[in-house]
Amino acid sequence: MTDEHPNVSLIARLDLNDLDAAEDILAEDFVWHFVNPKLPDIAGAYKGLRGLQDFFAAMKARTNGSFQVNPISATPVGDELVVVQTQNSMTLEGEPITIDVVLVWRIVDGRISEVWDIPSVYTLVKATEQV
Repeated sequence: MTDEHPNVSLIARLDLNDLDAAEDILAEDFVWHFVNPKLPDIAGAYKGLRGLQDFFAAMKARTNGSFQVNPISATPVGDELVVVQTQNSMTLEGEPITIDVVLVWRIVDGRISEVWDIPSVYTLVKATEQV
């Protein structure tokens, strides 16, 4: 049996329902980068715990509270990066959608320093293909 990489374990501690608890796992200069040309009003760099909270509040507001993150896999890359695949579901502009997402996490000194959140905005997952 293989032990889980410590950076994967660290990311698993991030509870989207209790972001206040994330303060001890985020670096002081933490940045969440959200790249999405279809949501230009939300795309950008969110700094610190407050920025992370603002990002998820914006997603919740934009999707009328329907935004859900469904983790698929997490792959550590060396001692600094982790690539996570998720399949996120939401209702956007009245339309239920599911999209594949890749997040690249950078871990420095045992804390989450940066995340690049990259959704596949041009290829929606058909309802029959959902995991």
